[in-house]
Amino acid sequence: MKLIWHGDCKFISVTSNDSPETNITIRIPNESRIWGFGERFDSFNQAGLLRSTVVNEAFTHQGSNTYFPVPFCITAKLSLFVDSAYETVFETDLDGNDLIVKIACDSNADVHLFSMEPKEALKAFLKLSEKPALPPEWAFGVWMSANRWNSQSDLLEQAGLARKYGMSATVMVAEAWSDEKTFYLWNKGKWDSSDRMVEELSENGIHLILWQVPVFKYPEDGNTSEQLDHDNQTAIHDRLCLFTKDGKPYRIPKGHWFAGSLVPDFTNPSTAKWWFQKRAHLLDSGISGFKTDGGEFIYRDDVVAFNGQDGRTLKNLYAFYYVKAYSQFIGKDRVLFSRAGFTGANAYSLYWAGDQLSQWSELKSVLNAGLNAALSGVFFWGFDIAGFSGPMPSEQLYMRAFALAVFVPIMQWHSEPSGGQFKDIQKNDVMINDRSPWNMTAITGSPSIMDRCRHLYSARNHLRPYIVTEASCCVSSSEPLMRPLLLDFPDDICAIEQDEEYMFGRDILVAPIVCEDRDSRPVYIPRGEWISCTGEKVSGPVHLTASVPEGKIAVWFRGNPSSGFDFSEVMKDIGCD
Repeated sequence: MKLIWHGDCKFISVTSNDSPETNITIRIPNESRIWGFGERFDSFNQAGLLRSTVVNEAFTHQGSNTYFPVPFCITAKLSLFVDSAYETVFETDLDGNDLIVKIACDSNADVHLFSMEPKEALKAFLKLSEKPALPPEWAFGVWMSANRWNSQSDLLEQAGLARKYGMSATVMVAEAWSDEKTFYLWNKGKWDSSDRMVEELSENGIHLILWQVPVFKYPEDGNTSEQLDHDNQTAIHDRLCLFTKDGKPYRIPKGHWFAGSLVPDFTNPSTAKWWFQKRAHLLDSGISGFKTDGGEFIYRDDVVAFNGQDGRTLKNLYAFYYVKAYSQFIGKDRVLFSRAGFTGANAYSLYWAGDQLSQWSELKSVLNAGLNAALSGVFFWGFDIAGFSGPMPSEQLYMRAFALAVFVPIMQWHSEPSGGQFKDIQKNDVMINDRSPWNMTAITGSPSIMDRCRHLYSARNHLRPYIVTEASCCVSSSEPLMRPLLLDFPDDICAIEQDEEYMFGRDILVAPIVCEDRDSRPVYIPRGEWISCTGEKVSGPVHLTASVPEGKIAVWFRGNPSSGFDFSEVMKDIGCD
């Protein structure tokens, strides 16, 4: 284990003892907050919590689990990065006025300590790992998705409804498009002219993304095909899948998603060659990328990859190898949309927050996740508007989530179908449970949903040039698009304390409502000149109470924007009656 200091850390007390799992104790005086650790759902400030860096798939209510852990954390005075793919455990606690961080990590790990402002520490961390890549402009439009759409007619119908209601998307995701066995062949019974469909969507400005999962599927109940059987045999014979140390093919254990399936070994060049040859026809048809789901499938330490790594590091690195291989396959003009990741995976994909229920507590959790992910180098991220699963969201929850999504890097609605794989866990009596504005209007009988969503949709469209400009700045400067106030106002204790406010780019202050039955909220306006959506000018620093009717969101724009962007149209969209 090696401690590497960046900046003057003389005020920090560090003690360590070398062992197979090295223990380090760090005392940071006059500090009570710590953020980051990857995408963390249960709290923004994580002082007093135990953080483990293991990729973990958890269906809804993630709590302390995370799809995307990163062994990097930030405080106002000191930031830490444990450069290791092994599980690292951070135990944080408060001792009087001091923050205590105990780290249990691999004895060969390099531990970097950054004594600098949070923004500079994040930049220094990304120099040691990898910076996010800039997505194409169209990725910052609206994304439409529902697992229920299992035919060409479903997809084209939804595209038509979006045009009809004046809310056309730039991206559509098709999850149930394949034969559900190989995941590279179309279901010909429902997608008979897929190339022409892709062309038709493209003519209407829509980029099609297809769902993927890294498995050679195990045929449950004998539900197989000649091609699937051949693929599984080839995977074992040619060692295209992961094996265990005793020479047996590794299969996903019982009780987990895709139990019994083989897992492709993307550290083997032969695997990548075979795997992507099977999918080349999809790129030829004109699709714009893949939703690379899964990646959390390593559950045993005795798994061995082609490159010699075993399950102790593959638990985390598998997701990295998975998205990196897909990224190299698709090239720079397409995108990936992923769930699982680890240090460095932020360079290869966009991300979403995984599976949440349509509940208020879950809306708060995704705000925590997005802010912590941003502080961990995951800049281009989104969530399923008003939840993925369970009963339909209330009108109030839907509108609050929709408004928040306008000011998140990736704006998308998505849902699990009624009668889908989680039907016994999260029951929903509504058969068409899409989270689209038009379906929400149909379910609730409230026409105001459509009108309010249309204004918010318009705001997103008017914001897109700003988002594209700021995204480019994010990549060049290593600063996130969704930025907690502590980055821009590190010497302002009131700004540092805010866990439900953030900057969107350099010029927009966002204060969403993520709790039920609130039509106002306290807001802290940091130093500078700001303009509200109603045109009211405010000089910070100041505390105020903002009135936020349902369907609105509290936002302020810099009086002299660094971007030079004219926000007048956005102000009209958000401030309209």
